[in-house]
Amino acid sequence: MKQFHLHLVSDATGETINSVARACVIQFDDVRPVEHFWNLVRTDRQLDLVLEGIKDKPGLVMFTLVDETLRRRLQDFCREMQVPCIPVLDPLINALAAYLGVESQRQPGRQHALDAEYFSRIDAVDFALSHDDGQSNWDLHEADVILIGVSRTSKTPTCIYLANRGIKAANIPLVPGTSLPAEVDLLTRPLIVGLTKDPDRLVQIRRNRLKLLNQGETSTYADPEIVRNEVTEARRLFSRRKWPVIDVSRRSIEETASEIMMLLARRQTGGLMPDGRKPEGGIS
Repeated sequence: MKQFHLHLVSDATGETINSVARACVIQFDDVRPVEHFWNLVRTDRQLDLVLEGIKDKPGLVMFTLVDETLRRRLQDFCREMQVPCIPVLDPLINALAAYLGVESQRQPGRQHALDAEYFSRIDAVDFALSHDDGQSNWDLHEADVILIGVSRTSKTPTCIYLANRGIKAANIPLVPGTSLPAEVDLLTRPLIVGLTKDPDRLVQIRRNRLKLLNQGETSTYADPEIVRNEVTEARRLFSRRKWPVIDVSRRSIEETASEIMMLLARRQTGGLMPDGRKPEGGIS
């Protein structure tokens, strides 16, 4: 395993550069970066600390600074240290400026402005939290998306991820012997999506959950036969209701959310899925 120091320098929260760096590094096998995060770097003093850190632990530098003086200092220092210094957003910003014929504003943290979009995301997060695990069914009609599935099919984290994209998402668990809330039958606006998972994988996850809760494995919650029946009955329900189905067995939360956002977009435009199916058809 090859290790190297990776300095990530940002004048904002660092969310963008962290995501870009990890998306790039993951493409290389047997490589592990030792990451050094330098966020909210907006003054010479703050940059001094960054330069000291790079000198102490030389390695590749990636940055998203917009202040020209700070950028020049960082690049000159890295040149002297003979370490790569990469302005990760420059190619995109320059291409956009050339295409639009407009200069960029060079203002740190503009993506985190307290605008209408920001408050929309906050509202969506509040909605997801208050409608988690079948709560507050009285206003489900306000949801953009409702996720339905048996326990441990990643409903909650997927809803939170969608909420951070400004999508109001609720989730309802399928509990053996318990009917869905009557409100579900009256819904016309929200996109309802069924989540399912491989039964064997589900059993293992539930057993781990029981261990964390210091509960014995004798619980029917993780009984293989019962879990398989739960998954089968859930799929039958999804088929009867003609809800799209996403198998999350081998999907990350981000991949599941992306699939749901694509379904939403196709539904809103009345378009077809890439393979020609209607959005309301199963996609598992």
